[in-house]
Amino acid sequence: MLLPQEIIRTKRDGLILSEDKIQGFVDGLVNGTFNDAQVGSMAMAIFQQGMEIEEVVAFTKAMMNSGDVLSWPELDGPVVDKHSTGGVGDKVSFMLAAIVAACGAYVPMISGRGLGHTGGTSDKLESIAGFNVQPSIAEFKRIVKDVGVAIISQTDNLAPADKRLYSIRDVTGTVESIPLITASILSKKLSAGLDSLVMDVKMGNGAMMSDMTKATQLAQSIVNVANGAGVPTQAIITDMNQVLGTSAGNAVEMYETVKYLNGKQREPRLHAVVVALATSMLISAKVAATEEEAKTKINHALSSGAAAEIFSKMIAALGGPSNLMEAPWESMNKAKVIKDVVATHSGYISAMQTRDIGMSIVGMKGGRTANGQMIDHTVGFDRILPVGTVINRGDVVARIHAADDDQAAKASQEYLTALSISETKPEAVPVIYKIID
Repeated sequence: MLLPQEIIRTKRDGLILSEDKIQGFVDGLVNGTFNDAQVGSMAMAIFQQGMEIEEVVAFTKAMMNSGDVLSWPELDGPVVDKHSTGGVGDKVSFMLAAIVAACGAYVPMISGRGLGHTGGTSDKLESIAGFNVQPSIAEFKRIVKDVGVAIISQTDNLAPADKRLYSIRDVTGTVESIPLITASILSKKLSAGLDSLVMDVKMGNGAMMSDMTKATQLAQSIVNVANGAGVPTQAIITDMNQVLGTSAGNAVEMYETVKYLNGKQREPRLHAVVVALATSMLISAKVAATEEEAKTKINHALSSGAAAEIFSKMIAALGGPSNLMEAPWESMNKAKVIKDVVATHSGYISAMQTRDIGMSIVGMKGGRTANGQMIDHTVGFDRILPVGTVINRGDVVARIHAADDDQAAKASQEYLTALSISETKPEAVPVIYKIID
């Protein structure tokens, strides 16, 4: 038997882990022979020393095979998914999955909890009363077949090794490791039995990858490992130097999702990311042959209401209300205090410290500082003005949703501190940087 400390020592010293040692670590994650301190030590050793591509492939496969691996013989169309490396205000999965399902593909999306300063798709869905993010696998498969999409959290039986490692990475300062991110993402995604995958790799001051070099390394790592495991994968690097959309939080992002799908509000940068990822998914799934055809299908899914209808059906099928699209706040709690954040200077919003805004939400208990913590789904920011907006002193730059007046005052100051105001208009920053095959 390989002792945990020997496996840790191997990676701590910068050596390549054999498949046996990788399997020993993954087994230890599942059966508990690696305690939390040892898991944290191993994560830190990998964070500091890195992994070769063959180690990441072996690690990914071992975590994928630590639980159930799904297959979809009952479906009559392609099975596709998207994953984001996470950001602040990133609610893309909701509208994207509904659009792609409305175009004829199946989207079995297994999502994560909040990680560090980034929001979690599962946490956002749990803002909705009754919504069950952990149905049985049989129920998950039935809903995917009947509705075309189901977005759930990791179950105990899907990549359970990653589920434990993921939660410990969040509280041990090891989130940003490219090998750990790659293996974590792909162990979940490959266990879902996909025909193809599209990755949204965020880059900027609100992303795990803060610069283009690191973002490209991560995107290439994911593409190489996934393609090596037999799942055609494309990565798109997108901007996270400002909040995506006009909201950041849990319930407030679900509300923005509803407005996006019913056509009442489609913030341009958010819409550009949704369309780019949906285009890639439809082409990789062979639902569309060209970008032009894909975009025509995407526009029809939105304008016809088909995407909104599918999203509504998914919410109801997983225990939520049947009228979310018509009356979203009937099934979500509102914050006790909602106040405007008012500009103290005039000029252009020239930059946004996006990570700090995410951490402010965590500080309001909208995210976690310890594994397993309950979160407050009501807190966050909305009506966020984008970088490049000209403002006058006294203008509302955002609106805060808080639990009490003291929390609101603190978070308001944090939000203003995260903004840079200048006399000159900043250069426009693209939201789509590059595509990696």
